[in-house]
Amino acid sequence: MLQIALWEPEIPPNTGNIARLCAATGCSLHLVGRLGFRIDDRSLRRAGLDYWHAVEIHQHDDLAQLEAALASARIICLSAHADSRYTRLDYRPGDCLLFGAETRGLPPEVLERHPSFAIPMPGGKVRSLNLATSVGIVVYEGLRQLHGW
Repeated sequence: MLQIALWEPEIPPNTGNIARLCAATGCSLHLVGRLGFRIDDRSLRRAGLDYWHAVEIHQHDDLAQLEAALASARIICLSAHADSRYTRLDYRPGDCLLFGAETRGLPPEVLERHPSFAIPMPGGKVRSLNLATSVGIVVYEGLRQLHGW
């Protein structure tokens, strides 16, 4: 299936909600770099409720570790600054969808290494969507394509 990677996530409830999404969809979750919380944080656990046992979680110190662990997978960046829309991507089983930190997004050096796609925001009044919302939008588009929904 798909894999979800979060680059230095900062807000525990977002990561908890994304973990719950992983449990619901069968996606594995990769946490990359310095986390803005402890993995045993109460608000993180509360957001994931009792689904943590159903989530395959991997922690990586940096991008190099993520790339080494997913050597046979495509890593696809999601960025509000990308030119291509996430719906233009031809999703493949095993793809890793990499999302940036809530306040900083993905660093330029990461975006330079892998293809990047954006979720359009036609209202033009916000700079980005909530991280958990963004992950849900992109993951379900990937699942729609992969399953022919």
